[in-house]
Amino acid sequence: MRALDYLLKPIGRARLAQALDRVREAPAPALATAPSAPARFLCRSGSHYVSVGEEKVVYFCSEDGLTRLTGEGAQYWMDPTLNELEARVDPARFFRISRAAMVNLSAVTEVHPMPGGSGEVVMKNGVRLEVSRRRYRDLMAALGGG
Repeated sequence: MRALDYLLKPIGRARLAQALDRVREAPAPALATAPSAPARFLCRSGSHYVSVGEEKVVYFCSEDGLTRLTGEGAQYWMDPTLNELEARVDPARFFRISRAAMVNLSAVTEVHPMPGGSGEVVMKNGVRLEVSRRRYRDLMAALGGG
């Protein structure tokens, strides 16, 4: 990044307008196109912690106020809430299907519509999770089903 202009106090209207014009006329900086590094999640495992890569995550769920990460063949407990995790993860890879669960989209193998507009997903480990009525259409769009 580079500075386009700077202002000194006291700031006059004409000088402020001139600085704003420079900002408007400057070419937009190119956005970084490097792929983002895969997310990792720090989970408790007994008396130590385990780092789990996002590609190993099947889903997260909230149980009795705690967050559980279910991975390929393992389950771990985590400190962040689902709301905190949702803000941190890539929305193109993870999707909040209900107040109690967030899934790795690449781990969804089936989607079953249910009466009333809700649904159910089957994960690659065979677990079935309920999709809220409010989130069902958005899930279908995120999976590319329109």
